[in-house]
Amino acid sequence: MSNVKQRAFLKWAGGKYGLIEPIQKRLPKGKRLVEPFVGAGSVFLNTEFEHYWLNDINQDLIDVYLWLQRDPATYIEAAAGLFIPANNDAERYYQYREEFNCTVPGLRRATLFLYMNRHGYNGLCRYNKKGGFNVPFGRYKRPYFPRNELFAFAQKATRATFTSLPFEQVFATVEQGDVVYCDPPYAPLSATASFTAYAGNGFGLVEQQKLAEQAAMCAEDAVPVLISNHDLESTREWYRRADVTQLDVRRTISRNGKGRGKVSELLALYQLNNRR
Repeated sequence: MSNVKQRAFLKWAGGKYGLIEPIQKRLPKGKRLVEPFVGAGSVFLNTEFEHYWLNDINQDLIDVYLWLQRDPATYIEAAAGLFIPANNDAERYYQYREEFNCTVPGLRRATLFLYMNRHGYNGLCRYNKKGGFNVPFGRYKRPYFPRNELFAFAQKATRATFTSLPFEQVFATVEQGDVVYCDPPYAPLSATASFTAYAGNGFGLVEQQKLAEQAAMCAEDAVPVLISNHDLESTREWYRRADVTQLDVRRTISRNGKGRGKVSELLALYQLNNRR
């Protein structure tokens, strides 16, 4: 595999581009990589497995990936048409956001998703309780159209299966030969920092604990699972049956560089030979 890292075409809060090397080192060998929370796909793009099962609860995200798998040229050219100087405007952005929220799944909605990702505030992906995308305008000088990154994703997507299922359903059907990597919504650093509106569905304490339980059961069936999360007392407790590695990583969610300090994260590896 090439030593050149491949960037995702989406801006993504919590994206794993900056942690690819430690994740690569901790991922066990296998035929298929299964990602129940694929997000922007940085781990997919920077690993070498024969096959991939890429899942995310966000149907809009998966629809974009399916377009890139089935008809990348049509999708990329349609999306490129939205990346013109006249559309880098707050009023135009909010018109497109309203259109997106009124549009059924299809090519137009999928291209608007990419437009809002690159023109919206800090690349956030957030929905209100009614399912409406509600990220404000980002005010960037010159939003980047990721043509090369889109084609790179499309090329590798020929090896992937895409689904939009609850993570429990993914875990229920993994099999020996699979390796599972999980990048769930992170446990909040404080009581006011919870970020659970990614797909209009909460991912709280019950879901975090359920994920840890599912990972432990998979390992007992000889399917290794690697999980990323914040390094907290709570996550250490949830992952007490795993082999845990601590990492210091730089924040990337703050639009202001002064807010991009370091925070501790962990990688929790569940596999049969864990001594815990």
